[in-house]
Amino acid sequence: VQIVESGGGSVQAGGSLKLSCAVSGYTRDPYCMGWFRQAPGEEREGVAFIRRDGRTRYAGSVKGRFTISQDSDKNLYLQMSNLKPEDTAMFYCATRELGSMAFQCPMQSIEYNAWGQGTQVTVSS
Repeated sequence: VQIVESGGGSVQAGGSLKLSCAVSGYTRDPYCMGWFRQAPGEEREGVAFIRRDGRTRYAGSVKGRFTISQDSDKNLYLQMSNLKPEDTAMFYCATRELGSMAFQCPMQSIEYNAWGQGTQVTVSS
């Protein structure tokens, strides 16, 4: 499995960015795909997730500002609006291959088994 993120950059508070994640190597759709972020000195935090059937899940801190989506080629996107300085972090795309449709996508990084290298997002005030 190969995962490559793009789209990070620097933006002023209140601005927008759209992250992209190209995923390849799966023979079937992964159970969950999602975005994590990690600021310096902080733990990796789950941000937004989408299950194989399209059900989404968001961290409370980004709900209403970030939107996760995917296309038919399993590429993943994160549209980020009204960005705040506290959103500054390295953003990672991750996938979890297997799971039960009885549950929402997990938000803990340990539950995901394939990762990209990350893309930096910096929001200035």
